Amino acid sequence: MVSFSLLYTLLIIVVVIGTIMGSVAYLVLLERKVSAYVQDRLGPNRVGPFGLLQPMADGLKLFLKEEIIPKHVDKLFFVLAPGVAIATALMAFSIVPFGPTPATPAPVPVVALNADESALFQWMNDQKALKEFNYQKETYQQQYTFAIAPGLDIGLLFTFAIGSLAVYGVILGGWSANNKYSLLGSIRSSAQIISYEIPLGMSILGLVLFVGSLNLEKMIAWQSSNGWFILYQPLAFLLFMISVFAETNRLPFDLPEAEQELVGGYHTEYSSMKLGLFLTGEYIHMVTTSFLMAILFFGGWHFPGLNDIEGLTGTIIKFLILAAKTGAFIMLYMVVRWTIPRFRFDQLMSLAWKKMIPLALLNLLCVMIALEYHSPKWVLTLTSIMILAGGVLIQIRFESNSLSRSSSPSSRINMDPTGETGKLSPSSPS
Repeated sequence: MVSFSLLYTLLIIVVVIGTIMGSVAYLVLLERKVSAYVQDRLGPNRVGPFGLLQPMADGLKLFLKEEIIPKHVDKLFFVLAPGVAIATALMAFSIVPFGPTPATPAPVPVVALNADESALFQWMNDQKALKEFNYQKETYQQQYTFAIAPGLDIGLLFTFAIGSLAVYGVILGGWSANNKYSLLGSIRSSAQIISYEIPLGMSILGLVLFVGSLNLEKMIAWQSSNGWFILYQPLAFLLFMISVFAETNRLPFDLPEAEQELVGGYHTEYSSMKLGLFLTGEYIHMVTTSFLMAILFFGGWHFPGLNDIEGLTGTIIKFLILAAKTGAFIMLYMVVRWTIPRFRFDQLMSLAWKKMIPLALLNLLCVMIALEYHSPKWVLTLTSIMILAGGVLIQIRFESNSLSRSSSPSSRINMDPTGETGKLSPSSPS
């Protein structure tokens, strides 16, 4: 059990919130620079050297912009929605270990009393086990923990539960705005998040079966001894990554705020700091999920050959390793934005329910069978690749059949002289 220190916990909270808010400001600048590079532009370069003071100018602009609350909105929920969005985003980060944090000690087994052993012998065994457990607990409590709530055995479940509450901010914002575009955006968001939470949760069940815990520190400790999960569960990583893209409303899953269709989506009526809180919440979710991908599948702060370095030097190196992995996933978010176009809504739902959920079920079944028969871990690597390849081949075959049916003479569409589309004509000539 972690020894609680109010002063240390408050210090960690202040440092984490300050670092996250500052990082979000400069992540916006980084994304604008990446966007400019992709589009062969210069990007922000006017405020400060190389544009490094641009986030300060943007923040000052949001603070000084006029607060506009339309007359037709439900004011209570209209004002409450941005707070819900950013509060849930910050709470979801509370159990994420952002630095080298030791795993909680495992329970010490106690030998049961046999028929030929005395009660005194059993008592001595119990005292020995208790002494060993107390020693492990004291050793654990003497180490620094770089997390707001370390040692939480339901850590991953807590993150998913709190992260899913972010949809309430979106729904409240869209509904309270009393605007059709905002309402459509919030409904899209609720359907999208509920759909993709299923493959998101199912993708990590194989990891939980391996480790035997939802504790993130224990998952890192397991990977430091047995290898990163990306080696054994590549399909689970792919499903998890796609799901978090959908959960954070990033392209190609940004249908709740599709500007070509819904003006601005659920935050159409928002401006000034209320809009800034919505956008900040989305970026915090992006940071949190990047940490989770680095921790769950790439060993967190573990790196081969650098795991045994002790002292301050080792702590700094582990911080840098985890920061580099997290930064790589944040860059992936930004690059994908300019790589893959937005899905249609039917494609969005089809991807989750018809493709990702069946693949996650098959992957989980393979993990259960492998653990039951004590198969080598590399077998799961092969099964993941085979399941993914089989799914791709089935999809290609289905698409080719659909294309052949659509190109048949019975499905051709007649055009009238005005250029408007006519009805389907089964008897049209080929």
